[in-house]
Amino acid sequence: MTTWHAPRAWLAGDDLTPDVLIGVEEGRIVSVGSGTASQADASLSGVILPGLVSAHSHAFHRALRGRTHSAGGDFWAWRAPMYELANSLTPDSYRVLAAKTFKEMVSSGITTVGEFHYVHHQPDGTPYDDPNAFGLAIADAADDAGIRLTLIDTAYLTSDVDGSPVLAEQCRFSDGSIAAWRERVLALAEALAHRPMVRVGVAAHSVRGVGVADLERIRLTAEELDTPLHIHVSEQVSENKATLTAHGATPVGLLSRKGFLTERTTLVHATHLTADDITTIAESGAMVCFCPTTESDLGDGIGPATELSEAGVPLCLGSDSNAVVDILREAYRLEQHDRLRLQRRGIHTPQARMAAASTIGMRSLGWHDGGIAVGGPADFIAVDPESDELSGTGGDLGAIVSAATRASVTDVVIAGVACKRS
Repeated sequence: MTTWHAPRAWLAGDDLTPDVLIGVEEGRIVSVGSGTASQADASLSGVILPGLVSAHSHAFHRALRGRTHSAGGDFWAWRAPMYELANSLTPDSYRVLAAKTFKEMVSSGITTVGEFHYVHHQPDGTPYDDPNAFGLAIADAADDAGIRLTLIDTAYLTSDVDGSPVLAEQCRFSDGSIAAWRERVLALAEALAHRPMVRVGVAAHSVRGVGVADLERIRLTAEELDTPLHIHVSEQVSENKATLTAHGATPVGLLSRKGFLTERTTLVHATHLTADDITTIAESGAMVCFCPTTESDLGDGIGPATELSEAGVPLCLGSDSNAVVDILREAYRLEQHDRLRLQRRGIHTPQARMAAASTIGMRSLGWHDGGIAVGGPADFIAVDPESDELSGTGGDLGAIVSAATRASVTDVVIAGVACKRS
């Protein structure tokens, strides 16, 4: 066993706890107690936090960074360069790009990522010799970076809510049928079963990307594999309008009708919800993942985080397009966006924002025992309370989630191993 000393640590309570000893064995936390640095095998300085989590990422979008901001337009216009990039990828190039993204995440304090993965085949839709060539490349990239990964394999079979076939630029996303998607996912889960730092999740891309008849099969596959279940929901107003026209329900209402909302479900974005949608989500036990930087970057809008939280819906955070990789900033923006929207301050407590940035994200990605607690993965980071961002604040939890950035992170430990930060 290796014992780490933390001068101050957040153990999910109201305040930071001084002089914490964290016992680690085989990558998991086996004890949490009190003691001095002289009693430890290794020490970290500053404030120790659970590893940060990006519960929603598209690693390949990182290559769009700085390339889509001057042309104007909305989300639908942004999709054109995204499709062009997606159709240029090979498994080898994706591995290189994903490794860079994941290494940047580790450097910023992210120890677990949920990769929402939908680039599956050759550009014309023909499978590679190994139909999971891309998925395995992403898993290899995570191994290269040393990050914990939930690979969320995504079904993408239609181009709109009316069930229209995929467009030419979407062909490589599609397996052609839900049966072919399921067969490939089961093979992927078997291929990755021996990797302790990787788990497989499943997703429907959206109510635009999966026909109504296939939603239940995706949910049943998640239950069969005992995996998380994710989906993009109500990211744009036009999606809501089209779903109401086609199905007489909002996207959330449609998912509820089809039994897609369960405690294993995470709804990504959930930007344009009705009051009934919020009640439905809360009653289902589902979670919501906000990606504030991407949602503002694409001009999608500001979601009802306060109303969801007040209804009891667990919130987590994602880096999504990876235009910026900084979950501490996502936690900051969660609060700031609601201040702008509601014109009041102090809405989400520091503890709630820290949980959204860490432990709730772990739950969303199927690592149910996150946080600095016995039985959890030994993933934790150190933040310097005397960094440029935090100097003079005292470095309490409120200061960290309000002022710290990735530049404040000094050390990252994943599965009990100190990581080299690039």
